[in-house]
Amino acid sequence: PLSQLFSKSTTSCSRMVRANIYPTRALSSSVTPIKISVFSRPFSSNVIRNGATIRPVTVRPRSISTQISFTEAAPFLCQRRCISYPSLRRSEVLSVLGSASSHLSNNVPASIIDKIERREAALHVTPNHPLSIIRTSIENYWKTKHPSIKFDSFNDLSPIVSVKQNFDDLLIPQDHVSRSQSDTYYVDDTRVLRTHTSAHQSDILKLSKAFLVSGDVYRRDEIDSSHYPIFHQMEGVRIFDGEVSEQDIVSDLKEGLEGLALTLFGDVEMRWVDAYFPFTNPSFELEIYYGGEWLEVLGCGVVQRKILNDAGLVKEKGWAFGLGLERLAMVLFSIPDIRLFWSEDSRFTSQFVDEKVTKFIPYSKYPPCLKDISFWIDSGEAATSLQGRRPYHANDFNEAVRTVAGDLVERVELVDSFTNPKTGRKSHCYRITYRSMDRNLTNVEIDDLQTKVREFVADNLEVELR
Repeated sequence: PLSQLFSKSTTSCSRMVRANIYPTRALSSSVTPIKISVFSRPFSSNVIRNGATIRPVTVRPRSISTQISFTEAAPFLCQRRCISYPSLRRSEVLSVLGSASSHLSNNVPASIIDKIERREAALHVTPNHPLSIIRTSIENYWKTKHPSIKFDSFNDLSPIVSVKQNFDDLLIPQDHVSRSQSDTYYVDDTRVLRTHTSAHQSDILKLSKAFLVSGDVYRRDEIDSSHYPIFHQMEGVRIFDGEVSEQDIVSDLKEGLEGLALTLFGDVEMRWVDAYFPFTNPSFELEIYYGGEWLEVLGCGVVQRKILNDAGLVKEKGWAFGLGLERLAMVLFSIPDIRLFWSEDSRFTSQFVDEKVTKFIPYSKYPPCLKDISFWIDSGEAATSLQGRRPYHANDFNEAVRTVAGDLVERVELVDSFTNPKTGRKSHCYRITYRSMDRNLTNVEIDDLQTKVREFVADNLEVELR
């Protein structure tokens, strides 16, 4: 992944600069020299005045510590200091997705590409948006409460990663369900749309010993008020030098995350639950008692030894945590439906201001319309899906409904399943709930959508409609 760098207009933490990065060769390790030229614009400063030029210098990525922060324009955002972790720009992401659209393994629908193209996927960096407010609050917590830890922040890394980055580097088993096309959007045989921000962990570990990563992630999933094919995650990693005990690492991790929970939710009761993640051991989940129930807030643990070894950190140890921004925002802002995060209705967007957590005030909730669809599914190898001859999966049907109806679908649920004892064929009956977040849908619109859903399912899943 460290193969190319791009020239960018950049925003400094303390001034405006223009930086041009010229790799001396393809970056194959964390010690490859990079030549950086920095030219300041006129401004008042005790360091550089009147457009003075900083001469080109040769640095090594692991030792870079400057005030330059690359924005997108930038392939990533650095909150406090900048290190070189190149990534594709959004325009190049779209180019890659376009060129791979005909690949046999590609299962990325047009609806996903459209959101990337319009930058809607980057809600976590959209001003005055609940997800951006939560992200900023978390970054500020580590900055103010733990100032001795100099975290690097990455908020705009390319969502296209290799299968190796997304799964292998994180020790996810070869037969794990998350690797299947029923769960993951494949660009081609070797690349996917990241399913978690942890996909960048192994590479950044070669450059930084304390970092926060946030971004849009992608999963094929069910359709209801808390699931969406694009959502946003944030993770943090801290690496320790020297002979630090595992007990001390766990203690430092839990103390920091308990403080984060108190900062976000106030004085709440908490509990730690043992968990399992392939990339950490031991692993934990933090739950809080909020609104009369226990809620999972985040997962965390001690980074697996092999992951550190592969990153060249043979003696070091460290911790990592990960959380879902939508999960936190839905609780803190009292947002009842995950689709609302994507709304451009001013009745929604006008309710939120940066640096403030305010409860969402619902506007008129329009009536739902329920429609059923039933079909026969062939058993075994005869079953088909949107991506060709492979066993049918419920997510294939969900994807088909989303492709046709988009965000006008509130929920899809399996209400009946029947297997014919003579033929072995299985019948599924799904109930689709149509409801717009912004307007009333007419019966004519709903009937038209349902007809198109039936046609699309019949043509693409090759099931037999009942």
